[in-house]
Formats: sequence, structure tokens, C-alpha cells
Amino acid sequence: MPIKKWTVQYAIALPIIFSLLAGIQYLQGRSLEYSIKFGILWALVSVAIFAIRRFYNYRKNISCAVCVVVNKIWPQF
Repeated sequence: MPIKKWTVQYAIALPIIFSLLAGIQYLQGRSLEYSIKFGILWALVSVAIFAIRRFYNYRKNISCAVCVVVNKIWPQF
């Protein structure tokens, strides 16, 4: 199982998703504290959903179009 590869990918995705979600909330006029909480919560939720689904597809040997594209872009991971 490619745990190291997935860990690196999620470690990159998590702060990017957090920044986008928190930034959007802050630009909409929410407080900084709320924006940070919102960003952390929903970044974790979205990455967890993707990771669980990816693990399920891996166990069932279901091809993943996103995974194929990522492997073509970053074959070293």
C-alpha cells in the first residue's frame, strides 16, 4: 500500500485547502477566528473523505482517474 505517497500528497493538499477555505471566509467578512476554525474543519473533512474513498478504491482494485493523473505529473511519489 502506498502510504508514504498518500501522506505526502495529503500533507501538500491540506494547507492549500485550508488556505483557500479560510481565505474565502475571511474575504466574505467573517472574523479571523471563525475563518481559521472553518478552514481547519472543512479541510480535514474534505481530505478525510478523499483519503477514505481512495483507500476503498485501492482495496477493491478500482481504477482512480485522479490517481492516474497525479502519477503522471509526479511519478516520484
